[in-house]
Amino acid sequence: MALGFYFSPATPMNAQTYDECIARLRQAGAAHPRGRVYHAAFGPKERLAVFDVWTSQAEFDAFGQTLMPILQALGVDSGQPQVMEIHSVIVPPAAKASAKRRAPVTRGAAKKKAAPKRKAAPKRNAAKRAGKKR
Repeated sequence: MALGFYFSPATPMNAQTYDECIARLRQAGAAHPRGRVYHAAFGPKERLAVFDVWTSQAEFDAFGQTLMPILQALGVDSGQPQVMEIHSVIVPPAAKASAKRRAPVTRGAAKKKAAPKRKAAPKRNAAKRAGKKR
């Protein structure tokens, strides 16, 4: 069961603080945590809110072990998120199609040799061509 988490921090989080939080998550190896399906930060730059979709509460809780100390160090009081079950997610048809078109990556597969480049034919002198009939 997927869950949606909506955070509207008790202490305003501006864009600069948010960007610093993301940089610290990257440094901690948690830029793309297991179980997070979707992440969005939105709102005025002086007071951002966050919405995430997670595969489970357990995955979110595991990420919280890394996230919460970072938020505390930045002086952000995240407050209590609103947590809701996800009923439906609608993905645009273009996104579905492009996902189907991607070929699976296989390791050790032989690479195709690129076709050799063809050399351009030498240009003939216009004066010579003018004098000769074909």
